[in-house]
Amino acid sequence: MRARLIVALTLLGSVPAWAAEPSGCDKFKWPIDKERAALTAQDRLKIASGAELAIPAAATLSLTTPAEAKLPLSPERKPKDGTFAGFTRFQKAPKAGAYTISLSVGAWVDVVQDGEILKPMEFSSATDCAGIRKTMKYDLAAGPFVIQVSGVTENSISMAVLPSE
Repeated sequence: MRARLIVALTLLGSVPAWAAEPSGCDKFKWPIDKERAALTAQDRLKIASGAELAIPAAATLSLTTPAEAKLPLSPERKPKDGTFAGFTRFQKAPKAGAYTISLSVGAWVDVVQDGEILKPMEFSSATDCAGIRKTMKYDLAAGPFVIQVSGVTENSISMAVLPSE
């Protein structure tokens, strides 16, 4: 009995981290149809890091090395070597409330408002869903804010910022 328990615990400990991640578009915690459509729209903007957007927004953000990105604040999570980073500015949220920020690929996200990094109210992610990898809900004040991304394995990322329902 004890040997079986040891074998089971060893096998559980050897499961790759990605195996625990939900797989498929139906595995997100809330419907993502609008966000996924925005992230895959053919007419989404292509912008350089540091550019300004307005909500609702859907854009592909060009990224650089973390050292070149000149993020407004140091990311809460240190980017791994060989990854990319960038940011975009928003003059203001149309009104105070909940907004969804969705990304096409995995990344660390820091939303900065009034000099503080905001914590998401909720987040959800899944693998194997074409066009979207991660979505988060933030409570934003009706003032300027910045979204900075880091730890991205590609040199661009599509981002959608929409009012939450």
